[in-house]
Amino acid sequence: MKTLVFDLDGTMYRGTQIIESAHQFLDYCIQKKIPFIFLTNNSMRTPQENAKHMHDMGYTNIKPSMFYNSAMAACQYVKKNYEGNRAYYIGKQGMKSALENEGFILDDKHPDFVFIGLDKDATYQSYSKALSLALNGAKIIGTNNDRILAKPGGFEVGNGSVVDMFEYATCQKSPRIGKPNRPILDLCLNHFHLTKDEIVLLGDNLETDIKLGYEQNIETVLVQTGVHKKEDIERLQIYPTHVVDTLMDLVDYNFD
Repeated sequence: MKTLVFDLDGTMYRGTQIIESAHQFLDYCIQKKIPFIFLTNNSMRTPQENAKHMHDMGYTNIKPSMFYNSAMAACQYVKKNYEGNRAYYIGKQGMKSALENEGFILDDKHPDFVFIGLDKDATYQSYSKALSLALNGAKIIGTNNDRILAKPGGFEVGNGSVVDMFEYATCQKSPRIGKPNRPILDLCLNHFHLTKDEIVLLGDNLETDIKLGYEQNIETVLVQTGVHKKEDIERLQIYPTHVVDTLMDLVDYNFD
């Protein structure tokens, strides 16, 4: 049986609002012993905070060990591909925890890297501080390139839009790590001891979740509860294996 790899924002919830059909489907997966994990571009929360966030909305039987995020991927990617271990970051506890877990030294004076993760409380001053460090020689590292995020009643700016701002301001190019790029997939599969033939990618975003699977020949499911609808498929020319209105449409689907 394949392991289901779920996105979070727009797939499991919108901000702090649960997607009830996703809740029902996860309960179904637990009942039927269908294995699942979560792969998210959102770097704000630690796996522990992700689990609590979902429990607080009403999900049950969710464990921190089920989560892999773009902050974890970015830190592991940099450790593998670059020299230096001093880092400054824009982000929340998920970014800070990932850096510390990979042995980075937090440095707001002379960092080797400026990590750019999602921070909904960031200010002009905090962005300018990070910009100054990058202009003084630090390499910018964007965790992911989501343009927008789903929230109750609409959308908000995604981390990719912030990364683009820093690339423009610094004349640097961040490595592409988060979905839809190959590094986060390889690092996630290694983390969970899986291969790409053993998973199905499920998400609401054609440009991240589905594009990752489409380009890597992985089975995908577009669920229309978040960023994109089936009408966007031809416009973007990114083709999911399956399209469903809600995850509950997958009940009784054979994931072998």
